[in-house]
Amino acid sequence: MRLAVIGAGQIVADFLPHVANVPGLELAAIYGRPPRLQHLEELQERFGIERVFTDLDECLADPSVDTVWVAVPNSLHFEVSRKALEAGKHVICEKPFVLEEQELLELRRLAKARELILVEAITTQYLANYRWIKEHLDLVGRIKVIQSDYSQYSSRYDAFREGTVLPAFDPAQGGGALMDLGIYAIHFVVGLLGRPKRVSYTANVQRGVDTSGVLVLDYGETTAVCVCAKDSDGPIRSKIQGEDGWIVADGSPNVLPSLSYATRGGEAEQIDLTKYPHRMVEEFREFERIIREHDTKERDRRLDHSADVLSVLTIAREGLA
Repeated sequence: MRLAVIGAGQIVADFLPHVANVPGLELAAIYGRPPRLQHLEELQERFGIERVFTDLDECLADPSVDTVWVAVPNSLHFEVSRKALEAGKHVICEKPFVLEEQELLELRRLAKARELILVEAITTQYLANYRWIKEHLDLVGRIKVIQSDYSQYSSRYDAFREGTVLPAFDPAQGGGALMDLGIYAIHFVVGLLGRPKRVSYTANVQRGVDTSGVLVLDYGETTAVCVCAKDSDGPIRSKIQGEDGWIVADGSPNVLPSLSYATRGGEAEQIDLTKYPHRMVEEFREFERIIREHDTKERDRRLDHSADVLSVLTIAREGLA
């Protein structure tokens, strides 16, 4: 996988030191805006990236690149992903995939027509501890309640309170608690139970953006509650409660650093299958495999899941509006 990194924000700086844990991944290029050229060159030197671009079209035209990782602000995901697919590149797009369901349909059509791989980068779905949960749900019996909480006082919230609106709190750019943090909880739940029957979102709204909120997913016999906040801190964990037992995942749903479970009346047991030092390694190892093997069946399965999540987000955001 000859990767072009599109973007040079914090998530890029977080992951690049761990590329060595992804066999088959080569850093062919990085793209960023001209004002960030010095930063791009620093990343190039530090991580051995072959080429630096400040023109997106030139980057996408590079024949040495076969895959792009779209790590730009949320509002640009669709445009950049579409351009990359039209240029014949496989696309790994950061969460949230896109902002509108029609955009995902268009990207999916392009990927299929050009026989390319298109996937959403969402760590939750690829974590070893999450796979364990999916494989052992029968331990808890009939699931009654799921709760997934991700509350983290944003480093940008003080600026927002003072009147400065950065992308993380700009609804026009896909900002807000639901799109930034709640999406991980949605992936956690939908990955286990699929698309819900009903969706409702009650939020604390300031200047048009949800700074925190509670999302309820109704599955009939099961109710899932997702709490997300960028304006306050709180305990971060996910719980699955069934008639025969429970599973608790400590930590945020995009990391899931440890698990515990117990059957009714039994002693709790601890589980941790984490293999790598960074949460994104497992997803990129799987992306490399999907692209190398041209596994369109897995591509389509992952896209179906992303479509289910986007449906939940769409209904929740409509209620917010």
